[in-house]
Amino acid sequence: MSTKEKSLNFIEQIIEEDLKNGLPTEKLHFRFPPEPNGYLHVGHASSICLNFGLGLKYNAPVNLRFDDTNPSKEEQEFVDAIKYDVEWLGYKWANEVYASDYFQQLYDWAVRMIQEGKAYVDSQTSEEMAQQKGTPTTAGVNSPFRNRTVEENLSLFEQMKKGEFAEGTHILRAKIDMTHTNMLMRDPIMYRIINKAHHRTQNDWCIYPMYDWAHGESDYLESISHSFCTLEFLPHRELYDWFLDQVVEGENIRPKQREFARRNLSHTVVSKRKLARLVSEGHVTGWDDPRMSTISGLRRRGYTPASIRNYADTIGIAKRDNLIDVSLLEFCVREDLNKIAPRVMAVLDPVKLVITNYPEGQEEWLDAENNPEEEVMTFRKVPFSRELYIEREDFKEEANSKFFRLTLGKEVRLKNAYIIKGESVVKDEQGNIIEIHVSYDADSRSGSGSEASKRKVKGTIHWVSIPHAVEAEIRIYDRLFVNENPDGNKEVDFLAFINPNSLSVIKGYLEPSLQEAEQGEKFQFQRMGYFCVDKDSTTNHLVFNKTVGLRDTWAKVEQN
Repeated sequence: MSTKEKSLNFIEQIIEEDLKNGLPTEKLHFRFPPEPNGYLHVGHASSICLNFGLGLKYNAPVNLRFDDTNPSKEEQEFVDAIKYDVEWLGYKWANEVYASDYFQQLYDWAVRMIQEGKAYVDSQTSEEMAQQKGTPTTAGVNSPFRNRTVEENLSLFEQMKKGEFAEGTHILRAKIDMTHTNMLMRDPIMYRIINKAHHRTQNDWCIYPMYDWAHGESDYLESISHSFCTLEFLPHRELYDWFLDQVVEGENIRPKQREFARRNLSHTVVSKRKLARLVSEGHVTGWDDPRMSTISGLRRRGYTPASIRNYADTIGIAKRDNLIDVSLLEFCVREDLNKIAPRVMAVLDPVKLVITNYPEGQEEWLDAENNPEEEVMTFRKVPFSRELYIEREDFKEEANSKFFRLTLGKEVRLKNAYIIKGESVVKDEQGNIIEIHVSYDADSRSGSGSEASKRKVKGTIHWVSIPHAVEAEIRIYDRLFVNENPDGNKEVDFLAFINPNSLSVIKGYLEPSLQEAEQGEKFQFQRMGYFCVDKDSTTNHLVFNKTVGLRDTWAKVEQN
């Protein structure tokens, strides 16, 4: 086996085996099939990257198909959001299609199954059906309506279609085997009555196909060669194939369902139902809250398409469900932002610093590099003055020899500026430091070429000129849940693990170059982390979201 073959994941191995056994390459056709009943999350991102990645690898078309078979939960808003997310991740679909495109064909096939004695209308209550279906260890029993005549079934099904019955009064079931070891094969439901307008077909239909009936048949109608889904659908494969047996004809390509493991992300949930609950109960501000695992939430927080694609590629394709530490996702965005994010200065916990020997009223505009990772270095101008803000933690009145920031009697360099020396402090009545007084070496300006500028000091700290500082609202996000697997204990509601400190809002002071920063722009606040401009931001009220710190601080927290 070649090195190339060894590097294939098991999904690619399945495709390669099919090609070796005679499937023409031009017959390869994939799809990404979301249900438009919520916003996509990071787990969907992995599936998007898988399916569209296969399309790119094999130069094969990939459909974006919306499995829109339940109008009680689906909305056009979700369709639009899903399309935007897929495009934002960098992918283009060959065809935009919907299960609802096939409602008539699905209905016609269902009628044919009734005529062939393979489907019947059941009129039991849902409770009665649950009882007669049995358990994994006990066989089910036939419905009392299982042997209705073809004529009666056709008549009832037509009346269901016309909206002549209330929801829950009748369903259409496939007639398979009520003693089957796979409970999904025990006369599964094909159609139910839903008296709600559909986002595309409006009120044309009163009956809607179940996912298991619509999915495989949609794959078949689109000539999908490989239908990849998560492991939860493994028991459904037998039913997927049984339904295809009823419709596949001639030389038409028959889809193949295969399953891969769901990738759960630590300290969050990746269930649309649970994400919807977080939204509806007000635990977050919306589907795009930056604490959410949704693609829109990650985007608003400052994640890049490249970072999410790299994350999906890094975790790969597995055969067993696994919990991925969120720190890996954070590593991927940190690595990408390090290459592309301009460096700026911002102070988030300010204390005033006064350079006592700097002329009052004087200001300078100093050169500051934008990003040391750039191939061709670019610079911007930052203002410098007598009064600055620095981070409170960058000063200690008394410090040991391992503290390399500002303290009394010792020198540090102000980034892009001068070397200063701590001289004294001013305190309020409670003993809190409200001003730090320092002196500066006027010959030590960075980049000036003077002997003093080349003098080595152990610490460098960032700053913002007070007269030029731009105020901003800074939103600091933490893990949404304190438990790494809030979904893991079925005895405890996942909401019990919500982190009460997942968001803190503070006032920060920024260099003036950020005054015109636009929504979505990303920056490294030097020594603080990566931040992006939130959609709530305006020219008069800047709002920045913290994307991620410069290093993984949670690793230290969890070791303690």
